[in-house]
Amino acid sequence: MKSLISASEQGTIVEPAATSIRAETNIGKLLQDAGKLKPQDMERVLKLQEKHSLRFGEAAKKLGLVSEADIQKALSQQFEYPYISPSDTRLSPEVTVAFAPYGKEAEALRTLRSELMLRWFGNGRKTLAIGSTRADEGASYLAANLAVLFAQMRRKVLLIDTNMRQPRQQELFHLGNGMGLSDLLAERVPSLQVHLIKPFHTLAVLPAGSPPPNPTELLARPTFGALLSGLETSYDIILLDTVPAQSSSDFQLIAARAGGMLVSTRRNVTRMNALAELKDKITFAGAQVVGAAVLD
Repeated sequence: MKSLISASEQGTIVEPAATSIRAETNIGKLLQDAGKLKPQDMERVLKLQEKHSLRFGEAAKKLGLVSEADIQKALSQQFEYPYISPSDTRLSPEVTVAFAPYGKEAEALRTLRSELMLRWFGNGRKTLAIGSTRADEGASYLAANLAVLFAQMRRKVLLIDTNMRQPRQQELFHLGNGMGLSDLLAERVPSLQVHLIKPFHTLAVLPAGSPPPNPTELLARPTFGALLSGLETSYDIILLDTVPAQSSSDFQLIAARAGGMLVSTRRNVTRMNALAELKDKITFAGAQVVGAAVLD
């Protein structure tokens, strides 16, 4: 995935000696607690570590006792950076960053996250719509992965599926077909009920809810704007997954409430004339085109 937004993510990690020593000790215990190392293995690792001035994980890997994936998993626990095993069935494999946070795809999405922090959320804004011209351009995928990435930053994140015509977030996060946004806007439920996503403890998802006959009218109600205003007091970041522009004009109502939209495009799929038309419609709704992401 490539981003068309100009800023880039940079950072420097400073590792004090005391922190390094504590990290080496903790990673050994974490690997042992996970059943990757036996008590007798610890002595072998420590001897090799001392002999060659290696980190604990490097020494354990050199002895063939653990894999790189084992080390990364232990480090994620140590630094409270949650992700899940590829065999975990709690989420769809499409939520890539939850399963493979160190791959190229995750790095590209992480760069996009940083650009959004600089260009949108860094200016005090909290809500952003994510949309596309067509259903096959990856807006729902992009919204789900960005939601996880922001949660990995320890931000309190709410992902709302506002696409009440063909919702996808309930499928991506395996939430079932329960109540959601439509039921809330139609006043069929007394209060907001979101799904907390484990192990990403600061991430919540509000699915689209029961399929309504009047999604446009529901989104046009003052209740929707009041809902978002209220939620902004409880969450650091709110992402709105929207209906594709070629399917309905609902996205304009959502973009207007959010104030801005990130556009998802796909290489060799998105047409420039459709993209230009989408930009004009977002602007006409009084919202800003924050940027675009190109998915392969």
